[in-house]
Amino acid sequence: MHCSASRLPHSLMFSWAKGDLDLDPDSEPSHPLMPSAPLGQLDDCEWIIQGRGVKPLPPPLGSPGKREEQRSRSSFTQPSVPLMTEVAARQALLHFVASQCCYGSRAAGELAIRQLRQLGTYRYRLETFSESRLSEWAFEPFTKPGAASPAGDSPLDPWDMEIGAPQLFQNQTRRCRVPHSALVRDCHRCCGRGRSKCGVCHGAGRTRCVTCKGSRRRLKQQKKCQLCSGTGRKRCNTCSGRGSKTCAICQGEKKLQHFKQLVVTWRNNVFEFISDHQLSFPGELLSKVSGENIFKDENVVVYPIIDFPDPEISLASQRAIAEHRTVFATSSRILRQRQTIEVIPITEVHYQYSGKPYVYYIYGLENKVYALDYPERCCCGCTII
Repeated sequence: MHCSASRLPHSLMFSWAKGDLDLDPDSEPSHPLMPSAPLGQLDDCEWIIQGRGVKPLPPPLGSPGKREEQRSRSSFTQPSVPLMTEVAARQALLHFVASQCCYGSRAAGELAIRQLRQLGTYRYRLETFSESRLSEWAFEPFTKPGAASPAGDSPLDPWDMEIGAPQLFQNQTRRCRVPHSALVRDCHRCCGRGRSKCGVCHGAGRTRCVTCKGSRRRLKQQKKCQLCSGTGRKRCNTCSGRGSKTCAICQGEKKLQHFKQLVVTWRNNVFEFISDHQLSFPGELLSKVSGENIFKDENVVVYPIIDFPDPEISLASQRAIAEHRTVFATSSRILRQRQTIEVIPITEVHYQYSGKPYVYYIYGLENKVYALDYPERCCCGCTII
């Protein structure tokens, strides 16, 4: 059934419970998915009050994620990041200054660049695309006699249901009904009456007059209130004086059809590690830019990298794969894994302005700028992004 760093090396050519809940039928339910009817008595169906009736479903044994592939040698390509020039460095700074409300552009145009120190760092990423399933109870007004499953039918195992997977490495959630899980019972809100007591007039059909506030006379004129004809009460507008209204849960149908609902969640779980660059530069900024990809490995499961020149990357790969296997293989089904290594360029620009030395950094393929001590800015407390 389908449901609707270190500095770059000189050479980068490497190899490599059941429960019953009793509620007053005239009171509001504590949760729309918690019927007061004893669903615990419904044959072999399961109803868990805690967690909105949600039951986590462990993946079946032998699900994808078993490591059966043979290890293959890794190959790393040489990055093709262009060298930073003085012209490009100045243009990057001018673009950065233009995006800041409190930065002046004169210093960027007049500063003297003394040195361009081109560096780089590695970023390792492991993406584990997993699928998890939850079973929860839901209900709807029963409007179609014969729609419930015949007696004797048993619901399918939720992991046996065929659900078309979305695009790989994209988060998504779908909900669909489990076949042969429908059960029809009286509405737990109105006890099968189709109507419930009005919450405004509490079943009386009349409420206190809003004009005279029940005093029967207008307060200023001391005359009989015309709106309530001096009675101090008027017909309830919510229930039109009937004292009851159509049940909001069963919508007047008196019965509800309960069914199991399967919640399928696909999640792309990401582990990221950036090697130590030993610069006065906030490393979290490097997570927001692109780098030159020098390695990509994608399979049902991937193996740790053991032959990369930077030992930090190899250790990060081993740690990431072990963590993801421990966390996700027991609670979800691993569908696909992908690990990549990127080189993120960083250029340290030393310049002079008004006889004083300064430094700013250009990072990422987007040529983003980090200039903490830019000389021409106002003192309004603004910070750079």
